[in-house]
Amino acid sequence: MNSINQERTLSFRGLFRISRPINLLLVAFTQMMTAYFLVEESAAGIPVLQDFRLYLLILATLMVTAAGYMINDYYDVKIDYVNRPEEVVIGKGIKRRVVIFLHTLLNFSAIGLGYLVAPRIALICFFAAFLLWLYSNQLKRKPFIGNLTVAFLTSISVYLIAIYYQKNELLVLTYAIFAFFLNLIREIIKDIEDRDGDRKHGCRTLPIVLGFRKTKQVIFLVATCFIFAILIITFEINKPELFYYFGGLGLFFLWFMRQVYLADRKSHFSQLSTFAKVLMLVGTLSMSFL
Repeated sequence: MNSINQERTLSFRGLFRISRPINLLLVAFTQMMTAYFLVEESAAGIPVLQDFRLYLLILATLMVTAAGYMINDYYDVKIDYVNRPEEVVIGKGIKRRVVIFLHTLLNFSAIGLGYLVAPRIALICFFAAFLLWLYSNQLKRKPFIGNLTVAFLTSISVYLIAIYYQKNELLVLTYAIFAFFLNLIREIIKDIEDRDGDRKHGCRTLPIVLGFRKTKQVIFLVATCFIFAILIITFEINKPELFYYFGGLGLFFLWFMRQVYLADRKSHFSQLSTFAKVLMLVGTLSMSFL
């Protein structure tokens, strides 16, 4: 009996770890902030936080995201044994067939919840679930296309609020673009961090195809596009508060890019990956000033 209870405890802890609860909380927080500060009211004229469909939409997003993390870990077990062996859960704390079952269950449940919100939300959930599987199975091992896929899906999780409520699309798009570029930079940084395991198992990510220095140059190019995109949309929206906030955040971003330039160890890139999350959170908080 004790061994059974111990196995169940390990499985529960394993599921908790591979679902990335901190990342899920960040996704939910971003969607809530977007709805509350940028949308404010539903089509029926009620406060958006009183619309139960908002919570179904957020739950569906979290289910697809969690399923994506699970299938990614499922396919990356061998790579993770090289890059971060202490964090490997699948095959140790939780059985592989359980992961596949939960991945399928979460995705179909998310599509069902999405349909209760609106058919177009169900379609987006299906598309996102398929793209996350394709990313884990194939795209992640290809240069740049895998990074673009994750960044695109992250931005869609933000813009999904505007897609459903069809209000303040341009303003929400600003934050979707912010999320896209920042996550694109973070994904490339993670590829640099994980290049040893990726190389050993035949992946062709940017650091392996282009090399360490040229990959940094790609990051600087993406960062430049990021700055110009935010400036263009901020001027188009013409809200001084947004301009000043992103201007202040830009100073931290420049410091971040300097650290990217100086980084040359795995621990450095791990810290930069974490700091990119912090920048995303700080950027999301600017919604409260609009």
